[in-house]
Amino acid sequence: MRQSRLAQNQWTRRVIFLAGGFCVGGAAVLMALMADKAQALFRDLLAISPYLALVVTPAGFGVAVYLARTVFPNSQGSGIPQVIAARQIDDPEARLALVSLRVAFGKVVVMMLGLLCGASIGREGPTVQVGASIMGAIGRRSTVVYQQGLLLAGAAAGIAAAFNTPLAGIVFGIEELSRSFESKTSGLILGCIIAAGITSLGILGDYTYFGSTAEILPLGRAWLVVPLCAVLGGLFGGLFSKILIIVLTGGREHAYRRFIKGRPIVFAMLCGLGVACCGMLGHHSSYGTGYEEARGILHGTSDLTLAFAPAKFVATILSAISGIPGGIFAPSLAIGAGLGAELHAIFQSVPLGALALIGMASYLAGVVQTPITSFVIVSEMTQDHAMVIPLMVAALIADGVSKLVCKEGLYHALSKSFLPKEPASRLEAPLPPPRAA
Repeated sequence: MRQSRLAQNQWTRRVIFLAGGFCVGGAAVLMALMADKAQALFRDLLAISPYLALVVTPAGFGVAVYLARTVFPNSQGSGIPQVIAARQIDDPEARLALVSLRVAFGKVVVMMLGLLCGASIGREGPTVQVGASIMGAIGRRSTVVYQQGLLLAGAAAGIAAAFNTPLAGIVFGIEELSRSFESKTSGLILGCIIAAGITSLGILGDYTYFGSTAEILPLGRAWLVVPLCAVLGGLFGGLFSKILIIVLTGGREHAYRRFIKGRPIVFAMLCGLGVACCGMLGHHSSYGTGYEEARGILHGTSDLTLAFAPAKFVATILSAISGIPGGIFAPSLAIGAGLGAELHAIFQSVPLGALALIGMASYLAGVVQTPITSFVIVSEMTQDHAMVIPLMVAALIADGVSKLVCKEGLYHALSKSFLPKEPASRLEAPLPPPRAA
């Protein structure tokens, strides 16, 4: 009887994880299609007059932050810090406030509004929170699965389906979300990622995110650019994370924190105005996810100026600190590709595509401080196996440099603001005086 119940529980767990994976894959595809449409509409607006961004972008930022704060609380930012925090919370109600279907719906709606008004954000981070919310909802009433395992599976499946990179989804789940290998649920998580990947393949077909490349970095003098690009990627990536942590989690006594807390809508609109100005200076290349720009640099079909990388860097910072929902993965890859293009102006003998790949892995590793995920995801997105070793080297160096600039990982630092505050009664009481011998 007991063996029969155990077998039934095992099959129940498998069905929950597989069903959740199919749902997460479908949600990721839908978000991708909606994001492309939103960006296309904004480009159509710019075609009428590029100066419309000076009005539309600040107004859109203001409305997005209002919705994120009042209608869909806990939907702001990338969503990955919320998932990390939710996995550490035992109280079901507190966890539900971070990963629920309501939050997921709000995340999608408000993120699309951000892309519709030109915000420099990505959809991949939000897919992590949406995936975790879907998995949590499917298995919430089940007594045979742990919520922490469900959230990890949904988040990893979200990354895998968003980029069509199943290996990166697994690595990201281990390296960033859990920071450990969970052997008890590894098979179930893998099944969830496979289900999400099959759904994506069934709808969109077999594709590589940036298209296949065959770039190589000849062994010799060309390799001197690897540590240089890695150091720059780690330096600017660490600086990016440091700025976000200071602005979003800095002490309340600072004037800027009081301003942000007291006038969040005004602050968001000022950030939107800054993003619009970056768009004007960068010839409209700094808006949106940066996917088209990064792909153009990688394949040598882009006519971007050297202003792209700095404009995209500033626009992404402003978008991230504004409080609107949106991720930083895709913009980081675009900035990294721009960094590679900047270096190509100096090292013209090194293939542009190879430099772009190294820049992507370096800057992404510098921002999120997950070197394995960074080189795996860049390699998988292009199927360029010849570049795996230089990408590994670049990611490891960038990670080390980034940690000199920013001691704590970005997502884990931001996740602390979503954890419940310790009640005063639980604070450690002073020790009683020692008794006389």
